[in-house]
Amino acid sequence: MSVVRILFCWLLTFHLNEGKKMRGNKAGAVDGEQRVVPRLSEPYVSSSVFRMFLEGEDNCTLDPLQLHTLTSCGFNSSNPIIIITHGWSIDGMMENWVFRLATSLKTNLIDVNVVITDWLLLAHTHYPTAAQSTRTVGKDIAHLLQSLQVHYRYPVRKVHLIGYSLGAHISGFAGSYLEGSEKIGRITGLDPAGPLFEGMSPTDRLSPDDAEFVDAIHTFTQKHLGLSVGIKQAVAHYDFYPNGGDFQPGCDLHSIYGHVYEYGLLGFEQTVKCAHERSVHLFIDSLLNKDKLSMAYRCRNKTAFDKGVCLACRKHRCNTLGYDIQKVRTSSSWKFFLNTRSQMPYKLYHYQFRIQLVNQMEEIEPSLIISLTGTKEESGDVPIMITGTSSGNKTHTFLITLDRDLGDLMLLHLHWEGSALWKNMWNRMKNIIPWGGQERKPLLTLGKISVKGGDTQERTSFCALTNDGHRVEVARDEVFVRCKDNTPKQHRRKHN
Repeated sequence: MSVVRILFCWLLTFHLNEGKKMRGNKAGAVDGEQRVVPRLSEPYVSSSVFRMFLEGEDNCTLDPLQLHTLTSCGFNSSNPIIIITHGWSIDGMMENWVFRLATSLKTNLIDVNVVITDWLLLAHTHYPTAAQSTRTVGKDIAHLLQSLQVHYRYPVRKVHLIGYSLGAHISGFAGSYLEGSEKIGRITGLDPAGPLFEGMSPTDRLSPDDAEFVDAIHTFTQKHLGLSVGIKQAVAHYDFYPNGGDFQPGCDLHSIYGHVYEYGLLGFEQTVKCAHERSVHLFIDSLLNKDKLSMAYRCRNKTAFDKGVCLACRKHRCNTLGYDIQKVRTSSSWKFFLNTRSQMPYKLYHYQFRIQLVNQMEEIEPSLIISLTGTKEESGDVPIMITGTSSGNKTHTFLITLDRDLGDLMLLHLHWEGSALWKNMWNRMKNIIPWGGQERKPLLTLGKISVKGGDTQERTSFCALTNDGHRVEVARDEVFVRCKDNTPKQHRRKHN
């Protein structure tokens, strides 16, 4: 049975009753339960199993009540600890991404303790029941960390919790249940679960209060029949929305045929899982491809980002996605946007293209094709559609994303295609008005043209190669070169 079908079933049969139980009281308790972890002097039986990751799928079981298991499993109190927590389970099996993420962390960070939270017995239930169990598992993690604090004097600021889907909220509960003034160093939520958590108070989901720094990657917030798999609202200090966070490249419904061919009847489930799990693979990508870290930019929403107006980096307005994020605590949640490729490495290079139309008399929507040439690469043809009013003096801004670093920009080729409607109108005008045997083509008069690189923060201005080059005719190519007063900087600003 597919993920979506199962979710719809429980939504119809369980949502009203179980949703009431999840809301609890103002302190975030469930049915009167207090948000307190039992003291270490009290007997505590964990509902979860903690496994120290070794390599491959090899692991060593930890027992907080038997501290010698930490030593025998190779725990090093001098190293940071990263705890990976999975989400809801349909088949009761540990998913492959868990071991792939653990391997990437262990291989690339080396001096680190990697622990996997196994709560499959609670996760392999109806979704509302599993969602309610997130508090129990969060308490288990908090108890483990308290044991480390007391017996190893281990500072929890060296702890990084990484939770996927329901595991993201589990990580949040672990941070809120932890006693004492010291907070967990970092929590990363990988597409935190939406059902039964969307719209809830900060005490009832992952929130910025749960750790010194909280980041979240939202990859599947698109709603189906009022239900989204991932949570859309901001739940962290920094919330990242790759490709707007709704859906991901390579995971759209056009891909379902390939998934059905590969997975049979489970193909639709794989299509849904593709976008939800993309958050995990984006994080893994940041470990495996450190030379191609994805840069994201603070913006109020996807619409503004798609217009190319949010590629600034001043005052922490840009940041790297994934493990090597620059941790900056904020008083409110900041939203960051970026576009990615459909496969690893996911990085795309973002450019802002800005063009000014001068003294434009006709109300037209010109369709342009531009191509950029840099010291490293060429962009190929990039279509630009100027929509809305273009009369008068107006500057239009666009976002361009490329899968290659062009280097220092040197040339700009511009071609005005013209629309079929415009061409038909022009042909009719030629039949009505005599032009003395000479055909006058429509013109676009261009003012300032510039391109800004998101990664370098360098803006390049382009000047016409000829004196009349700023007057562009339809169906004619024009070449613009880097302006003489805009020479490449020797020390370009780097952000990744």
